[in-house]
Amino acid sequence: MVQISYSGFMNEQRIRQELLERFTRYTAIDTQSSLERADAGIQPSSDGQRTLAELLLSELKALGIPDVSVDEHSYLLARIPPTSGSETVPPFGLCAHLDTALDAPGNNVRAQLHEKYDGTILDIGNGLILDPDENPELAECIGHTIITSDGTTLLGADNKAGIAGIMTLISILGETGTAHGPIEVVFSPDEETGHGMDRIPIEKLKSRAFYTVDGGAEGELETECFNAWKCEVVCTGVAAHPGTARGKMVNAVAMAASFVQSLPVRESPETTSGYEGFFYPLEMNASCEKATISVYVRDFDLAVMERRLDRLDCIARAVEAQFPGGTVSVTRTRQYLNMKEKLDQVPEVLEILKTAATRAGISVRMKPIRGGTDGSRLTEMGIPTPNIFTGGHNFHSRTEWASLDQMTAMVRTLVELTASWREYHV
Repeated sequence: MVQISYSGFMNEQRIRQELLERFTRYTAIDTQSSLERADAGIQPSSDGQRTLAELLLSELKALGIPDVSVDEHSYLLARIPPTSGSETVPPFGLCAHLDTALDAPGNNVRAQLHEKYDGTILDIGNGLILDPDENPELAECIGHTIITSDGTTLLGADNKAGIAGIMTLISILGETGTAHGPIEVVFSPDEETGHGMDRIPIEKLKSRAFYTVDGGAEGELETECFNAWKCEVVCTGVAAHPGTARGKMVNAVAMAASFVQSLPVRESPETTSGYEGFFYPLEMNASCEKATISVYVRDFDLAVMERRLDRLDCIARAVEAQFPGGTVSVTRTRQYLNMKEKLDQVPEVLEILKTAATRAGISVRMKPIRGGTDGSRLTEMGIPTPNIFTGGHNFHSRTEWASLDQMTAMVRTLVELTASWREYHV
């Protein structure tokens, strides 16, 4: 069979303009999620996610998509009908998340354009710079249009670059003449809190596979991720007046400090890379009588993960011994599992994606996710879901940036994916 590169028919300049307009429109909406509210079962955990979902609903209707809805938890589900003659092709899905991360300010985002990047240091504002010597992926983008915030907030490319890419794909499918089968699209809330798939209406999904559009640099395709647990550590002490505390007080603040200090410093997010796992003390609330610590535990290997979890229990017993009369409890909650094993069982899902990227002129790079995506949970639920690059970088920070050129490459890949999926199944 002769394969046609459908993305070759795209008016790339028009696509760049549409991508940019959509991306800046979406990033201007504050969709930062709330871990406290999400942990309490409130979904969406922020009003802005609902606002963005409703905007996307109206835009999809304007694009002529007849079957699109937003439920009470702000999950948007759209079905793109097949082209004539492709009705029997099994559907596949695309997924991106509405919320942005909690790690940096996310309101009043002002996207800044740096056109024809020349390879020098970028001053993005608020005293922040992007140095290509410290950001090797930026050094690969000479000549690109770089998008940043003004340095006071994150940018929101995670995951509004993915949303803009999917919306642009839907907009241009008819223009490219691409024959495609049915496509399902899901925009989900609260991915950044680990609750993105908690209430997904999975009974309504018909797709054999999904693809999250939530990755990084051009060409990066991801089929493996961390195994992830969240551990709540509670240190319980005994309060007493500090003037008469001898032999009575057990200070939970000091207990919590000792617990965190006992975590291995060489196994933290800032000292690890590649396939190395870590302990990440994320949040602490403490008083003399009670202190709570949230610790994220990550590893690619489940057996090693079990040893990490056991290590937290050992640290808890050691702190109890150090502070007689105090107690330390550790409650484990599984967040998601490495999706590699289940994806390896359906190799065609990745092969179709690799074919699409190659036809789009992309050099494929397989990379593990040092984190997770909604695809991790979807795969665990029985829908294999690899991850596709978006052109975003430095996620969760004020120095987050995106390459418009790489975002355009994302759209080319998505166009080819729709064609490759159909060709594989006819």
